[in-house]
Amino acid sequence: MTHSSPAQVAELLKKQIQDFINLSPENTLNTNRPEKAFSTPLVGFSRGDDSIFEDYKEHVGPFHLTPLEVFSDSFPTVSVTARDLTVISWILPHTEVTKKDNRKETSYPSERWARARIFGEEVNNKLRKHVLVQLQKAGYEAVAPVFSPLWKTSISSRFGRASTWSERHAAYASGLGTFGLCDGLITPAGKAMRTGSVVARIQAQPTARPYEHHRQYCLYFTSGTCGKCIKRCPVDAISKEGHDKEKCFAYLKPVTADYVKTHFKFDGYGCGLCQTKVPCESKIPEPGDLKAYEE
Repeated sequence: MTHSSPAQVAELLKKQIQDFINLSPENTLNTNRPEKAFSTPLVGFSRGDDSIFEDYKEHVGPFHLTPLEVFSDSFPTVSVTARDLTVISWILPHTEVTKKDNRKETSYPSERWARARIFGEEVNNKLRKHVLVQLQKAGYEAVAPVFSPLWKTSISSRFGRASTWSERHAAYASGLGTFGLCDGLITPAGKAMRTGSVVARIQAQPTARPYEHHRQYCLYFTSGTCGKCIKRCPVDAISKEGHDKEKCFAYLKPVTADYVKTHFKFDGYGCGLCQTKVPCESKIPEPGDLKAYEE
């Protein structure tokens, strides 16, 4: 990648990420049969000096890290500016069979969904490590923010439960999606997904953000319709006012954790009902999708 253009670098990184998920046996739900956790990833890029990362400090909280802050903490002897950095972000869509299973549920996660939450995040961590290794082999310093000692949960005065680096906000900055009523990120592959990122001292062409507002893909905010995720929540943690994170988290642990351990015989948790059986499950919804969904 040393002599490649930023556009070529972006394509090479995208291919590495997609090949890992599409070809590696590490992409697994960890069952007694070969079964992938995720479908082909979406990949996007944003500049380390994009002003949106400073905006997050204002909107989310001053604790939210910029790419430069997380990179400099990991590489204190490297002289670097924010402009030298790129945020590499990806979306890992759940498979069709996982989404189909979870559509049927009304109170608890399906086994596949719970596996995708636990073992799928292990896949996501392996992908983070894979990207770091490939970059380091090519001579580029890089860090996965969730692996940084600076990563921790925190409390936003405006939004409650938060963290020092948000993978969904990194994806939003990288042109991959906007937020829905339930706080899930609606992407071209839908809302049923997981996401990850790496910050690297490399120049990759940033992905254009094809939206003007952070709620642009949610039908509830754009047309005053839908709200299907409200009825999907088994504990009324979603309303027209938004997402009650504390009520949601209290249901995840211990309620769904106990259910998963009792019924599926592994330590885990999950829900995902608001991400499935909704018009934005697998795509960016359009007004006509709501009518088709209701029919």
